[in-house]
Amino acid sequence: MYESRTLNDFIFDHCNKSMENAISAERHPLWKRSCPELNDVDFIRLGILRCISSVDSGRHFLQTAEEIHNEQRPLSTYFKSLKSSRRVSMLEAVEQQSYGLFSETLSSHGIDYLKSFPELKDYTVLAADRHFIDHACHTEKGRNGKVYAAGFIYTLNFRNALLRPVSLITNGTRRHQEIPVLRDQLNRQNKIKNSAQKCLYIYDKAVTDYTFWNSQVEHGNLMISVLKENSVATFVESIPFDTNHRLNTGVESYSIYENNGIRFSIVNYRDPETRKLHRFVSTLPESINPGTIAMLYYKRWTIEKAFNNSKSNLKETKAWSSDNNALKNQMRLTAMSYNLLRMVEELSKIQDPELIHPSDKKYTEALEKRQQAAQKRGGFVNPLFFNERIVRISSYTIRAIQNAIITEKSLSSFINALVAKLVPRVQ
Repeated sequence: MYESRTLNDFIFDHCNKSMENAISAERHPLWKRSCPELNDVDFIRLGILRCISSVDSGRHFLQTAEEIHNEQRPLSTYFKSLKSSRRVSMLEAVEQQSYGLFSETLSSHGIDYLKSFPELKDYTVLAADRHFIDHACHTEKGRNGKVYAAGFIYTLNFRNALLRPVSLITNGTRRHQEIPVLRDQLNRQNKIKNSAQKCLYIYDKAVTDYTFWNSQVEHGNLMISVLKENSVATFVESIPFDTNHRLNTGVESYSIYENNGIRFSIVNYRDPETRKLHRFVSTLPESINPGTIAMLYYKRWTIEKAFNNSKSNLKETKAWSSDNNALKNQMRLTAMSYNLLRMVEELSKIQDPELIHPSDKKYTEALEKRQQAAQKRGGFVNPLFFNERIVRISSYTIRAIQNAIITEKSLSSFINALVAKLVPRVQ
């Protein structure tokens, strides 16, 4: 499968397959059009290459594409295509299919980071958060004479560690709160979403809006967040739960509360390592273990690892343009590029079950030290922290991918090079 194909071949084939699936998914896609100067597949492929390459600007990328990849593209054609509303619709459809293809590949290899939580098998569990980068150079100042960071909302799937773009928040011309943007996006999705599909969103306390999330339950959208310190809620009744269940380690109480006639559950969780009390709020059914709710919120910060990869390794620290269409395209291409990197790393890690990533070994050793320190204080580390976790894509993997694109190394030798960097599993 990988012997003769290069990584460039794989990227091109993936873009083609995603496009074919996107066209097949719609009867008569209005966004389908032939553009001889820069066709849609090349537009997507170049966008992915730009995200993966360490370049400072669009002009820098086009020069790199011409001198290294032997691809000459007129400046005006490339920059106009970024701002095209048709290409926004096209890329929205293609990104969805790209995500589906990556999901199928990872699932076929048995990759599931939520297998320790079988009660969540019917849920799509998503960590959601805002992500801000520097505004573009030519961003116009707002009415107050200021410019701000450009912002987006992304979600990270806790089952397969893939990233999804949700919505553009602002292009930097004005300050904008992300929660109204998230609510509007969910309401738009509800019009085409099957309400039987259960989506669990994990967000920080800014998302807490009892009335809104109560209305989302009928659409299959659930929420976990941390309870605000000044939250006004009335205790209704306790929810029975298995105190001896491993998943419920550290849970002190599980209760129903009410605010203006709207009911929701609150979990009081005391970390057995630090003895600090945390309170989580959720709209999940009472049948879900409270310890699962607590642990999922602990995992929410995993999405920050994806943002760190984007900024630190891919140098995606600045908006490509102040145009909203260009920013939407940048958002989707960033997610597609991240998912490509994620899939490559995951495939390298499953080649030999006895080997693990060095960061996994380092994390496990750090947990053992924390465990010893906690036991001296009469506590212990929650055993759920020892479960398999989503790790940050290694800098080595990303550099190897960048080099493989330039050198056109075969996928076979490329994957073998990544496997050679794995280490024996910690006993």
